[in-house]
Amino acid sequence: MSHKKLGPTPTQPIGAGAVGRYRDRILDDPRHDPYQAKQKYAEPTTCPDCRASFVEGRWRRGPVEGPAHAARCPACRRIAERMPAGTLDLEGPYVAAHADELERMLRHVAEREGHDHPLHRIMAIEREGERLRVTTTDVHLPQRMLEAVRSAHQGAGELHYGHDDYSVRAAWRR
Repeated sequence: MSHKKLGPTPTQPIGAGAVGRYRDRILDDPRHDPYQAKQKYAEPTTCPDCRASFVEGRWRRGPVEGPAHAARCPACRRIAERMPAGTLDLEGPYVAAHADELERMLRHVAEREGHDHPLHRIMAIEREGERLRVTTTDVHLPQRMLEAVRSAHQGAGELHYGHDDYSVRAAWRR
Protein backbone atom coordinates (compact mmCIF):
# COMPACT_ATOMS: atom_id res chain seq x y z
CA MET A 1 0.00 0.00 0.00
CA SER A 2 1.55 3.30 -1.05
CA HIS A 3 1.03 6.54 0.79
CA LYS A 4 0.64 9.73 -1.13
CA LYS A 5 1.59 12.92 0.63
CA LEU A 6 -1.11 15.55 0.38
CA GLY A 7 -0.37 19.23 0.26
CA PRO A 8 1.88 21.45 -1.79
CA THR A 9 5.10 20.27 -3.35
CA PRO A 10 8.23 22.41 -3.13
CA THR A 11 7.49 23.88 -6.57
CA GLN A 12 3.79 24.38 -5.92
CA PRO A 13 2.87 27.24 -3.57
CA ILE A 14 0.04 26.88 -1.12
CA GLY A 15 -3.24 28.06 -2.58
CA ALA A 16 -2.15 27.67 -6.21
CA GLY A 17 -4.24 24.64 -7.05
CA ALA A 18 -2.70 22.57 -4.28
CA VAL A 19 -4.61 19.53 -3.17
CA GLY A 20 -4.41 18.93 0.52
CA ARG A 21 -5.93 19.60 3.82
CA TYR A 22 -8.14 22.56 4.46
CA ARG A 23 -5.64 24.09 6.87
CA ASP A 24 -2.86 23.85 4.26
CA ARG A 25 -4.58 26.32 1.95
CA ILE A 26 -4.63 30.07 2.16
CA LEU A 27 -8.14 31.29 1.73
CA ASP A 28 -8.57 34.64 0.08
CA ASP A 29 -12.14 35.29 1.20
CA PRO A 30 -13.22 38.82 0.25
CA ARG A 31 -16.27 38.73 2.55
CA HIS A 32 -16.04 40.73 5.74
CA ASP A 33 -18.72 41.20 8.35
CA PRO A 34 -17.71 44.03 10.68
CA TYR A 35 -20.09 42.68 13.33
CA GLN A 36 -18.53 39.23 13.44
CA ALA A 37 -16.14 38.85 16.37
CA LYS A 38 -12.46 38.98 15.45
CA GLN A 39 -11.71 36.45 18.16
CA LYS A 40 -13.70 33.90 20.08
CA TYR A 41 -15.76 35.14 23.01
CA ALA A 42 -14.75 33.97 26.47
CA GLU A 43 -17.11 31.29 27.74
CA PRO A 44 -19.62 31.86 29.11
CA THR A 45 -20.45 35.37 27.91
CA THR A 46 -23.82 37.06 28.37
CA CYS A 47 -25.09 40.04 26.37
CA PRO A 48 -26.17 42.77 28.81
CA ASP A 49 -28.88 44.00 26.39
CA CYS A 50 -30.77 40.88 25.28
CA ARG A 51 -29.43 38.38 27.85
CA ALA A 52 -28.40 35.88 25.12
CA SER A 53 -25.39 33.78 26.11
CA PHE A 54 -22.36 32.54 24.24
CA VAL A 55 -21.86 28.93 25.35
CA GLU A 56 -20.12 26.02 23.60
CA GLY A 57 -19.19 28.15 20.61
CA ARG A 58 -22.55 29.71 19.80
CA TRP A 59 -25.10 32.25 20.97
CA ARG A 60 -28.12 30.79 22.77
CA ARG A 61 -31.32 32.10 24.35
CA GLY A 62 -31.21 33.17 27.97
CA PRO A 63 -28.54 33.80 30.56
CA VAL A 64 -26.26 31.17 32.05
CA GLU A 65 -26.12 30.24 35.70
CA GLY A 66 -23.18 31.52 37.68
CA PRO A 67 -20.66 34.17 36.74
CA ALA A 68 -20.27 35.11 33.10
CA HIS A 69 -18.32 37.64 31.09
CA ALA A 70 -20.33 40.53 29.66
CA ALA A 71 -20.16 41.51 25.99
CA ARG A 72 -22.74 42.89 23.60
CA CYS A 73 -23.80 40.30 21.00
CA PRO A 74 -23.46 41.11 17.27
CA ALA A 75 -27.24 41.57 16.89
CA CYS A 76 -27.44 44.11 19.72
CA ARG A 77 -24.42 45.93 18.28
CA ARG A 78 -26.20 46.20 14.91
CA ILE A 79 -29.37 47.46 16.61
CA ALA A 80 -27.48 50.04 18.70
CA GLU A 81 -25.60 51.32 15.64
CA ARG A 82 -28.67 51.12 13.35
CA MET A 83 -26.81 49.02 10.78
CA PRO A 84 -29.16 46.33 9.42
CA ALA A 85 -27.81 43.28 7.64
CA GLY A 86 -31.08 42.71 5.80
CA THR A 87 -34.01 44.69 4.47
CA LEU A 88 -37.37 43.46 3.20
CA ASP A 89 -39.67 45.91 1.39
CA LEU A 90 -43.31 44.94 0.84
CA GLU A 91 -45.08 47.28 -1.57
CA GLY A 92 -48.37 47.76 -3.32
CA PRO A 93 -52.06 48.41 -2.65
CA TYR A 94 -52.38 44.89 -1.21
CA VAL A 95 -49.83 45.77 1.47
CA ALA A 96 -51.78 48.86 2.53
CA ALA A 97 -54.98 46.81 2.83
CA HIS A 98 -53.34 43.89 4.73
CA ALA A 99 -50.55 45.62 6.68
CA ASP A 100 -51.58 44.30 10.11
CA GLU A 101 -51.86 40.71 8.88
CA LEU A 102 -48.51 40.92 7.05
CA GLU A 103 -46.78 42.43 10.07
CA ARG A 104 -48.10 39.66 12.34
CA MET A 105 -46.83 37.06 9.87
CA LEU A 106 -43.37 38.67 9.69
CA ARG A 107 -43.10 38.84 13.49
CA HIS A 108 -44.16 35.19 13.73
CA VAL A 109 -41.46 34.14 11.23
CA ALA A 110 -38.85 36.11 13.21
CA GLU A 111 -40.00 34.60 16.51
CA ARG A 112 -39.84 31.08 15.10
CA GLU A 113 -36.38 31.73 13.61
CA GLY A 114 -35.21 33.27 16.90
CA HIS A 115 -35.76 30.06 18.86
CA ASP A 116 -32.78 28.40 17.14
CA HIS A 117 -30.90 31.55 16.12
CA PRO A 118 -31.16 34.28 18.77
CA LEU A 119 -29.09 36.70 16.67
CA HIS A 120 -31.68 36.66 13.84
CA ARG A 121 -34.00 39.51 14.83
CA ILE A 122 -36.21 42.24 13.48
CA MET A 123 -34.69 45.66 14.10
CA ALA A 124 -37.67 47.72 12.96
CA ILE A 125 -40.88 47.59 10.95
CA GLU A 126 -41.84 50.88 9.32
CA ARG A 127 -45.13 51.64 7.56
CA GLU A 128 -45.37 54.34 4.95
CA GLY A 129 -48.35 54.45 2.59
CA GLU A 130 -48.36 51.29 0.50
CA ARG A 131 -44.97 50.16 1.81
CA LEU A 132 -43.89 48.08 4.77
CA ARG A 133 -40.10 48.03 5.40
CA VAL A 134 -38.53 45.46 7.71
CA THR A 135 -34.89 45.70 8.78
CA THR A 136 -33.12 42.73 10.35
CA THR A 137 -29.89 41.84 12.13
CA ASP A 138 -29.21 38.89 9.82
CA VAL A 139 -29.10 38.13 6.09
CA HIS A 140 -31.16 34.92 6.33
CA LEU A 141 -34.24 36.32 8.05
CA PRO A 142 -35.44 38.50 5.11
CA GLN A 143 -35.23 35.44 2.85
CA ARG A 144 -37.37 33.37 5.23
CA MET A 145 -39.87 36.23 5.55
CA LEU A 146 -40.05 36.63 1.77
CA GLU A 147 -40.69 32.90 1.34
CA ALA A 148 -43.48 33.00 3.95
CA VAL A 149 -45.17 36.03 2.36
CA ARG A 150 -44.95 34.56 -1.15
CA SER A 151 -46.32 31.25 0.08
CA ALA A 152 -49.29 32.79 1.89
CA HIS A 153 -50.07 35.80 -0.30
CA GLN A 154 -48.53 34.99 -3.71
CA GLY A 155 -47.16 38.13 -5.40
CA ALA A 156 -43.72 38.69 -6.90
CA GLY A 157 -40.54 38.75 -4.87
CA GLU A 158 -36.84 39.13 -5.45
CA LEU A 159 -33.73 38.78 -3.36
CA HIS A 160 -30.39 40.56 -3.90
CA TYR A 161 -27.30 39.81 -1.83
CA GLY A 162 -24.69 42.53 -1.44
CA HIS A 163 -21.27 42.17 -2.99
CA ASP A 164 -19.89 41.00 0.34
CA ASP A 165 -22.66 38.44 1.13
CA TYR A 166 -23.25 40.12 4.49
CA SER A 167 -26.15 42.25 3.34
CA VAL A 168 -29.36 41.41 1.57
CA ARG A 169 -32.26 43.36 0.09
CA ALA A 170 -35.52 41.57 -0.51
CA ALA A 171 -38.60 43.02 -2.16
CA TRP A 172 -42.17 41.76 -2.58
CA ARG A 173 -45.01 43.34 -4.49
CA ARG A 174 -48.66 42.59 -5.02
